[in-house]
Amino acid sequence: MRSTPDGAVLVACAGGGFGDSLLASVVGRALRSRFSRVEALTLPPHVEALQRVPDFDAVLADDARERELADRLASRDYAAVVVTWATARIANVVKRAGIPIRVGQARRLYSGLFTKRVVVRSERRDVTSHWTSILLDYARALDCDTIDTEPRFRPTEADEMEAYAVMARHKLERNGFFVLHPSNAIASSRPWPAGGWRALAIALQERLGGKVVVTGSPAEAKIAQQVGGGAIPVAGETSLGAFGALVAQARAFVGITTGSMHVAAAVGAPTVGIFPFQSDFPERWAPLGRRTAVVRASYACHAGDTKERCTDYACIRHLDVERIIAATESLLK
Repeated sequence: MRSTPDGAVLVACAGGGFGDSLLASVVGRALRSRFSRVEALTLPPHVEALQRVPDFDAVLADDARERELADRLASRDYAAVVVTWATARIANVVKRAGIPIRVGQARRLYSGLFTKRVVVRSERRDVTSHWTSILLDYARALDCDTIDTEPRFRPTEADEMEAYAVMARHKLERNGFFVLHPSNAIASSRPWPAGGWRALAIALQERLGGKVVVTGSPAEAKIAQQVGGGAIPVAGETSLGAFGALVAQARAFVGITTGSMHVAAAVGAPTVGIFPFQSDFPERWAPLGRRTAVVRASYACHAGDTKERCTDYACIRHLDVERIIAATESLLK
């Protein structure tokens, strides 16, 4: 621990889904052991998520051309930058901004633009380390680390008021409902079987008691409607912040591996992450929190299938309801 902080540092996590940016916030926490101010640069759709992360003092949007963005960063006088989602563009931006210490990914054509280069462990066939541990290798390049690897998400007062309005509209009581999240972000252009989710919604209500609300983005409202089985569709009715506030009031979150799963764990809700595909890496992407569980794939995929290329998503149609219910029940106990 240094007696004198080294000024401001930037975590550039502009890529992937908002779950990737949320997990990268753990890097910001580690950097606090050395730097007095920690800021984030992320994609515009992810700003809302990171503004609710207490590990960042400010959140900037990657919403400008290279030169304009580089000038904006240069004006903030960063002592260092850690790039957790590297591209040639962002590597050029932080170099052009004149940030003296630049930590980024090794083994890329543009890696020479970084002053410290990190080999990502997943490129060495590491499929068991959690992604937060892999990202912390970037912070360790600056002699920073943390043993607290659980992301945090703090809904605002406005988020809570929005969530309470949804609860009032659907007559939901605190700890009296489950959040079911069947997001189809992986294959949004293809049909997403609803039968497995319907069976799960019915089982949650009949065997564990309480209502079930089905969440999702506005684009997933149709999926939420198709679940049926007595579940209440609320997809598209909340902002991301209000979703976090809503889950914090629920008995548990039960859903497929998405950024929303990580938000649920980050607000402290009992969280069951469903990893239905044989090509998933549950150890790498598991939800991190005080009460979390993972249900791994049990349905045999077709030879050579991946979740991005599957033609029928039979594993979704045949969700392992018994194991999901058992995992949820174990968290509630």
